[in-house]
Amino acid sequence: MPHGDWQKDFLGQAFVALGEVIGSQRGRLERPLTGVPGKRCGTILLLAEELSNCRDIVTMQLCANKLDKKDFFGKSDPFLVFYRSNEDGTTVKIDVYDWDRDGSHDFIGEFATSYRELSRAQSQFTVYEVLNPRKKCKKKKYVNSGTVTLLSFSVESEFTFVDYIRGGTQLNFTVAIDFTASNGLPSQPTSLHYVSPYQLSAYALALKAVGEIIQDYDSDKLFPAYGFGAKVPPDGKISHQFPLNNNVENPSCAGIEGVLESYLQSLRTVQLYGPTNFAPVINQVAGIAAQVTDGSQYHVLLIITDGVISDMLQTKEAIVTASSLPMSIIIVGVGPAEFEAMEELDGDEVRLSSRGRYAERDIVQFVPFRDYVDDSGNQVLSMARLAKDVLAEIPEQLLSYMKTRDIKPRRADPE
Repeated sequence: MPHGDWQKDFLGQAFVALGEVIGSQRGRLERPLTGVPGKRCGTILLLAEELSNCRDIVTMQLCANKLDKKDFFGKSDPFLVFYRSNEDGTTVKIDVYDWDRDGSHDFIGEFATSYRELSRAQSQFTVYEVLNPRKKCKKKKYVNSGTVTLLSFSVESEFTFVDYIRGGTQLNFTVAIDFTASNGLPSQPTSLHYVSPYQLSAYALALKAVGEIIQDYDSDKLFPAYGFGAKVPPDGKISHQFPLNNNVENPSCAGIEGVLESYLQSLRTVQLYGPTNFAPVINQVAGIAAQVTDGSQYHVLLIITDGVISDMLQTKEAIVTASSLPMSIIIVGVGPAEFEAMEELDGDEVRLSSRGRYAERDIVQFVPFRDYVDDSGNQVLSMARLAKDVLAEIPEQLLSYMKTRDIKPRRADPE
C-alpha cells in the first residue's frame, strides 16, 4: 500500500472509531489499527465526553510573581495555556510559558485547580505555586518556579440570537430598491432591471434570496418596500423613498412575493432617474426603530443598488445615528460598478464616523451580487450562498445592540 494511502486509511479508521464512540454513546473505545504491511500498528484509544449546554463566560484577572527567567535579558514574558475542565468540575491544568518571537516558547511550569476553586476568587485572592516537574526531580532544594495569583473571577451568561427570537423579539424587514437611470431602461436586455420570460433580474434574485429567509423571522410577513432615485407619477417629482405599492399610508407588501409584484409594477409606472441617495430611506427606517428600543423589535433594511452613492456624507451621518438603534442595514450591490464607498460603510476594517462621531457599533453588511453568479448556471446554489453571506452578520449585530443596552431575552412562553 503506498505511503499516502495507508495514512489515509489510518485517518479513516480513526474517524470510524470516533463514530462508534459517538454512535454508541460510550465514553471509551479501544480498537486495533491496521494498514501498514509487515508492521504492528498498535491501537487507538478514544475518550468521549458529553457536554452540557453551558453559556457561561468566565473573566479572570491574574498576576504572576517571581517566575523563572527564561530570557537572557530582562524578565519573562509569561502567558498561560488552560486545558479545559471536565464536566464533573474536576482538575483544570494550566501551563505557564515564556513567550518567544520565533514561536519556540519556553515552558516555565504548571499548576492545577478546578472551576470551584477558581470561583472562590470572587471573595478572596488565590495563590498558586507554579511547578516545573523536571526541575523538581533534579533539584533537591527546588521550591517552585514562581507563583500565579488569581485576583478576580466573574461569570456572566451569553445569550444567543435564537434566545431572543424565542423570547419574542420581532424582526421587521424593509426593502429599498435603486430606480436610478444608471440601471438602464428596464425594457432593454442590458438593464439590471430587465426581466426576461426565462429569468428574474439581478434585483429580483437578490430580493428573493435574502427575503425568503428573513421572512421566516418576521411574524406578520408584511414588508414596507420603497424605491429611490426615480420620477414618480402623477407630477414626475424625484423621490428617494416612494412606496412600491403606491400606498403612502401603508407601504407594506404581503410577503416577498408581494414585494416582487409591487417592484415589477413600479418599473412600469416610474421613470428611472437619479441621484443615488441612501440617507432618506435609512432615516425613515431609523425613525421607526427609535420608537421601540426595549429589545422587542429589531429592524433590518435591505438596500439593493447598482452604483456610487450621491449623498455619501448624509448617508454616513444617517448610519452613525442609526448605530445606536435596534437596526441593521444590508446593502447588495448589483452590476459591474466599483463599490469602494460601500466597503467604507460596511465598517469591518475601520469604524464608520461622521463629523467627529463614531458609529456605536457596526450595523452595515455589504456584498457584491456579482461574486455570487455561478458560471455553472446553478442559480439555486448561488442564491443560497448570497443569502448566507448577506445575513451572516445580523445575529451578531442584534446581539451587540442587546448587550450594549443590557437587554436580556424574555422567557419563551411554554408550549
